Amino acid sequence: MKKISIYSLVLGLVMISCQSKKTEETIIEEEQETVTPVTVTSVTTEPMVEYIELNATSTFLQQAFVKASSNGYIKSVNAQVGKMVSSTQNVFVLKTKEAQSIGNAINLLDSSFKFSGIINIKAGTTGYISEVNHQPGDYVQEGEQLAVISDANSFVFILNLPYELRPYVLNKKTVELLLPDGKTMTARISSAMPVVDSASQTQNIVLRVNEKNLPTNLIAKVKVVKTAKTNAVSLPKQSVLSDETQTNFWVMKLIDDSTAAKVPVTKGIEIADRVEILAPKFSVSDKFLLTGNYGLADTARIRIVEQ
Repeated sequence: MKKISIYSLVLGLVMISCQSKKTEETIIEEEQETVTPVTVTSVTTEPMVEYIELNATSTFLQQAFVKASSNGYIKSVNAQVGKMVSSTQNVFVLKTKEAQSIGNAINLLDSSFKFSGIINIKAGTTGYISEVNHQPGDYVQEGEQLAVISDANSFVFILNLPYELRPYVLNKKTVELLLPDGKTMTARISSAMPVVDSASQTQNIVLRVNEKNLPTNLIAKVKVVKTAKTNAVSLPKQSVLSDETQTNFWVMKLIDDSTAAKVPVTKGIEIADRVEILAPKFSVSDKFLLTGNYGLADTARIRIVEQ
């Protein structure tokens, strides 16, 4: 019986020893599994500018109407839709009804009279012809509309400005326009329309440009500076994490070469790939996780790999 008890005791100790060894191996394996490979970065101090992007549409503010000065027949038309005309250019030739009826009878009676009944109608405004209403041979009455000319001097871009953004725009003299073809130009803020759209709560702002050879209904992007800082401390967007509601933000800061801790931060300006860090204050020697930081615990074991 004593031998059996001794054997049982020895067997139990062996089993406990094996189980303890397996437990230690499992713990080691688990610890090895929780070591996350990461890359690191540091803060930079640089100028940062936050822009607001709005849309502006090109148009003509004024249109001139070419009208018949007398009853008569259209003899010739020097007007085409889209054609540029000057204010002194003849666009229509009109023959009065009386001259058409009488013909050259008066001139045959008295050659010194020199009656022709021909009236040259000038454009009156420099611009683009947007509408032609009559062709040669048409009979028109006095005051009847012959053509419509868009005044070239009234070419502008209309910016649809949300009313709450007025302080960022109306205190400036110029803004930058980006056209769909990539061309940029400077526009001068001319005036603000004294009315706000009741549905969208936007106000039309008139922007004048030096370029006149642009089509109407062209939509351009307007870049307005909202905030500008000369010495902003920032991190890459990848380094800044947040909760599901986007209300709490934090970074994973290196405590040592193998440990990273969660540090809550307050964000500032955001641009394409950088986020300004307002608080706490970090130094350039501090290191932060750039990749591998997602889902890590408050204090996590990490392994730094080459970026």
